[in-house]
Amino acid sequence: MIRMVPFVLENGETVLGVEVKLPKTTLLSLSTDRGYIMCGALDVSLLNDKLRDREIIAGRAVGVRTLEELIEAPLESVTHKAESLGIMAGMKGADALRLML
Repeated sequence: MIRMVPFVLENGETVLGVEVKLPKTTLLSLSTDRGYIMCGALDVSLLNDKLRDREIIAGRAVGVRTLEELIEAPLESVTHKAESLGIMAGMKGADALRLML
């Protein structure tokens, strides 16, 4: 099952939440037009190394089970392009999304 829901941030901006239910796991992402944060399934090393030329703005949070947890969780890792915007590991998901708007 796939669920798409709008999430309104504290500043009034809206991001898109996507939840994909798979056997024994759920993929979670919250995205803007410029970048996204995702659950532990995101391979930040792949984005930084093999896909570096795409300059993807993304962050990864681990141990989250819902979109609500993802938006509140600290990011475990971020891409190099995200770092160039001031997005850092340890930053709360909602704060990173605001910088992606």
